[in-house]
Amino acid sequence: MAQLEASAREADDVDAVTRAVLTASRVLTAVSARSLAEVEERVTLPQFRMLVVMSGRGAIKLVALAESLRVTPSTALRMADRVIAAGLAERQPNPDDRRETLLTLTEEGRRTVESVSARRRAGIQAIVQRLRPARRLALVEALDAFSEAAGEPPAPGAHTCPRSAGRREPDVRGACLQRRRAGWLRRCP
Repeated sequence: MAQLEASAREADDVDAVTRAVLTASRVLTAVSARSLAEVEERVTLPQFRMLVVMSGRGAIKLVALAESLRVTPSTALRMADRVIAAGLAERQPNPDDRRETLLTLTEEGRRTVESVSARRRAGIQAIVQRLRPARRLALVEALDAFSEAAGEPPAPGAHTCPRSAGRREPDVRGACLQRRRAGWLRRCP
């Protein structure tokens, strides 16, 4: 009987967390949509994802871009054609193999990624600023755990604290050792 109750509580916990993550996902999707509002006539959300990948990777082959986006090469080609037509990317020959073509962002494409990302960051920051500091730290820990469970790398600005059995904590003011020395924390969590 106790085992059934424990199993039911665990299922309720999973359902509650799932609902909370879905709600947060809707909020983040709305922030993303608002951040694209100024460029929505030129760039869709999937095309913006393409530009972000290109921004982070530099010159990239179409096949590698398709793999990064988890789409077929033909889908990536159609998306690339649209962002090229919008003046946000360009094709150039691969200097290592003249038979291959690389895709790169134009200066306009780079500015677009930067401006949309800045608006998205500001939208998220406005929400996060409404949280108490303790809630912010709990949110970082929860989101890092969620990302890890999905197989994603840790968020930039987080580090593994050697005194906390490998848990990460946000690197708000430098490494935890530096924070302890400066008296910001009595000890690592």
